[in-house]
Amino acid sequence: MNLRVKGDQKARLLRAASLRNTDLTDFVLRLALREADAVIEEAERVNLSRRDHARVLELLENPPVPNDKLRTAAAALPRSV
Repeated sequence: MNLRVKGDQKARLLRAASLRNTDLTDFVLRLALREADAVIEEAERVNLSRRDHARVLELLENPPVPNDKLRTAAAALPRSV
C-alpha cells in the first residue's frame, strides 16, 4: 500500500512511531487495523432499544403462525440433501 502524505504529516507519523518504539509501517498498520475492526464491528452489530429487544425475544419464544405468503415462500426453497 502506498500513501501520499505531506511532509509535516509524515514527520508527525514518524515521531509517533518512534515514541512507540516501532517503525512507520507497523505503527500505521496497527492503527489502521484497529480502526478497520471497529468499523466492521459497528456494521455487523444491531443495537436494539429495550422495547425492540423484548419484542424480538417474544417473537423468538412465541413465533406467529405462518401465513399463506410465508408458506409459499418456504415451499419454494430448494430442498437440502
